[in-house]
Amino acid sequence: MILPDHLITERFTRGSGPGGQNVNKVETAVELRFNLPESTLPDDVKARLRNWPGVRLTADGWVLIEAREHRTQGQNREAARQRLREYIARASRRPKKRRPTKRSAASNEKRLSHKQRRSSLKRERRQDSDD
Repeated sequence: MILPDHLITERFTRGSGPGGQNVNKVETAVELRFNLPESTLPDDVKARLRNWPGVRLTADGWVLIEAREHRTQGQNREAARQRLREYIARASRRPKKRRPTKRSAASNEKRLSHKQRRSSLKRERRQDSDD
């Protein structure tokens, strides 16, 4: 999936990940922002993306992704873009409709007979303790 550049802004900061002393000097971490309200994604995909667990949103509806797991700015940039593509791909899949199911007659019968056995066992215990 190709992401339009006019909907993405990137900011680079000093990362806390791997890199030794280099992390104190070079801005390798990436903060990617995707303009969800102005994107051409279908409304149902946008809604699923807004409610997706792990997706951070700003107050004005932009998707916020941070990447700082690699040593180089380029790798972190690509990791952030890849994560955004994965989020959009997952949100594009419609969830399956749940079809309500019934228990089988045999399983219901088994449940009721087990319940009866437990009940009679407890009833017998109660009569023994009253003596």
